[in-house]
Amino acid sequence: KPVIAAVHGACIGAGVDMISTTDIRYASSDAYFQIKEVDIGLAADVGTLQRFPKVVGSDSLARELVYTARKYPATEALESGFISRMLDNKENLLNKAIEIAENIANKSPVAVQGSKISMIYSRDHSVQEGLDHIAMHNKAMLQSEDFLNAAMAQAIKGDPPIFSKL
Repeated sequence: KPVIAAVHGACIGAGVDMISTTDIRYASSDAYFQIKEVDIGLAADVGTLQRFPKVVGSDSLARELVYTARKYPATEALESGFISRMLDNKENLLNKAIEIAENIANKSPVAVQGSKISMIYSRDHSVQEGLDHIAMHNKAMLQSEDFLNAAMAQAIKGDPPIFSKL
């Protein structure tokens, strides 16, 4: 299931490890991130070194933050793609995270989970392998109750479908 991180204030060390694993990352304007392990004589060891460079798409930025342990403010995190939204305060941040979570929860769980699995697969494989993977997945999904219910609701412009649970 998708995981949404809503960060306000400081997110340091293992906190960066944790939110690097999430699907969607939001932060308040006062938030900052810090990969601080080098300041205590360690290398980040719970996934930051492996995930963070892929998330931000910049090996140079990742190395700078890892080697220097400098603060990485929310504005810069937004510019570099580490977070997808920056909200002006904690209340708006939490409201937006809940709004997005509710929106996702109203979708087909099978389709959302399949999309997540395919995106993870595609991240680590070629474009063609990713296309082949999702084609195989969707062939199976064409037979699902979720697909039939959603297609029918769209066709008749009726009420949103009620999806099965995972």
